[in-house]
Amino acid sequence: MKISSHAVARMLGAWREGPGPAHQRLSDKMRLLILDGRLSLGAALPSERDLATVLDTSRTTVGTAFRTLVEHGYLATQARTRATVRLPGGAPPERPAGTDAETVDLSFAAPAAPVEVLHSAFATALEQLPRHFERHGYDRYGTAELREAVAHWYERRGLPTRPDHILITSGAQHALALLTRVLVSPRDRVLVDHPTYPHAITAFIQARARLLPVAVTSSGWDTEQLRAAGRTANLAYLIPDFHNPTGMCMPTSVRSRLGLGCLTVIDETMADLALDVPSPEPFALHMPAAVSVGSVSKSVWGGLRIGWIRAVPSLLERVERVRPATDLGTPVVEQLASAVLLNEHRTRRPDALRQLSSQRDALRQALAAYLPHVDAPQPAGGVTLWASFPGPIGSRLAAVAPDHGVAIAAGPRFGVGGAFERNIRLPYTLPPGQLTRAIRRLARAEQALAHGATGTHTPAPVA
Repeated sequence: MKISSHAVARMLGAWREGPGPAHQRLSDKMRLLILDGRLSLGAALPSERDLATVLDTSRTTVGTAFRTLVEHGYLATQARTRATVRLPGGAPPERPAGTDAETVDLSFAAPAAPVEVLHSAFATALEQLPRHFERHGYDRYGTAELREAVAHWYERRGLPTRPDHILITSGAQHALALLTRVLVSPRDRVLVDHPTYPHAITAFIQARARLLPVAVTSSGWDTEQLRAAGRTANLAYLIPDFHNPTGMCMPTSVRSRLGLGCLTVIDETMADLALDVPSPEPFALHMPAAVSVGSVSKSVWGGLRIGWIRAVPSLLERVERVRPATDLGTPVVEQLASAVLLNEHRTRRPDALRQLSSQRDALRQALAAYLPHVDAPQPAGGVTLWASFPGPIGSRLAAVAPDHGVAIAAGPRFGVGGAFERNIRLPYTLPPGQLTRAIRRLARAEQALAHGATGTHTPAPVA
C-alpha cells in the first residue's frame, strides 16, 4: 500500500513543535506514528522530495529523518523504490512485543462471547442449515432469514424497514468499506465526528478523500458546525449512538434538527448498549435518506463477523456490484445464528448490560485510585471511556505500556492531524479485577515515562 505525501502530512500534524532540530522532531513523530499503527507495516512512504514539498521543509530535513528511521529499524529501503514501514527486529508478533499471556489488552473494545447464548443460537442455525444445501452459498445480499431479522430489529425500534432495504456484510467495518467504494471519489469531502472510529479514517484516506472533522466535545455535538460542514461535504459519517470512542449519545433534540446537506452514513453498532438512558431511536426517523451501518460485534460477539447496511434498494444494488472485489458473501451459518439472536432479542440482554455497567464503575474507580489526575467522564452507554491526561503523552504512553503489562490505544488513532495526544481510549469489556490491574500497570507506565523511559513496541490493532 502506498501512502501519499498529503496523507502523511495530515498524520504528522504540528510536527515542528518541540525542542531539537527539525529532522529529529520529524523522525520522532514518524516513529510514534509507526508505533501507534497509523503508518501501517509494509506501507510505502512518499519520496523525500514529495514529502519535503508538502511539509514545506528542506529535502535534507526529510532525508536525515528517513535515514534516522532506517538506522533504528523503522524503515526499509532499496534502490529506486519507496521506503517501506517496518519494525526493529523484523515482522510484528501476534501481540505487542514484550507482552505475555498476563498482559491486559485494553486496545480492543469488544466483549467476550456469551457462551450459552451463542451455543443455543448455533444449535438452531445448524438445524436450519440443510435447507440451504441446494443453494450455492454465495448470496451477496445475505440470507433471507437474516435480512428479515435485521428489518424486524429496526421495526421494533420504530423504523419501518423491508428486507430489500438490508444487505448483509462481514461486519460493520466491511460495510463501511463497501460504502466508501461506492460513495467516495478522490478529493471528495467527508464530514466525520472528531474523534471517530479509526478504521473509518483509514477507509476515507485510502479513498483519497479530504476529511472535514467536526469536534465532539464534552458538551456533545455542535449542530451549527455540523450543518456548516455538511453544506460543503459530499458525505458525512457519524456515530450518534454511544459514540466510539467517547461513549456519548446524541440527544433526540439534536437529531431532529440536524438536517445535513449531504448523504449521511450512520454507524449504529453500539445502539443496543444503553446503560443509563433509554435505547436511542434510529437516526433515520429524523433523516429518512440516511444510510445505516450496524452489526452484532459489540452487542453479542465480534467473532460472528456479521454486519449490515440499511439503505434504499438502488444504493444496495450499487454496493452488490462492487462487492465481488472484496468477498462473495457472508458465511451462511453465522448469518443463521445471528438471525436467531436478533429474533430472540439477544442483542440487548439485561444481564450483559448490568455486567457492563459494573465493569464501567470498576474502571472509573481504578482511575480515581491510581490515576486521579486523569479525567474520564462517565458515558451513558457503549463500551469505552475517553480518558484525558494533563499533558500530550498518549502515543508515548502506548509505546511504553506493554513493558508494564498493559496494551492501550492512544488518542491520535481516533483523530486526524495528530490530534488527541492527551487522550487514550479505555474499554470496560474485561472483568473488574483485570481492569483494576490494567490501570495500576498503566500508572506505572506513566511514571516510567515521566522518568525518561522509551518504548519500542507496537500497540495491537484497534477494534
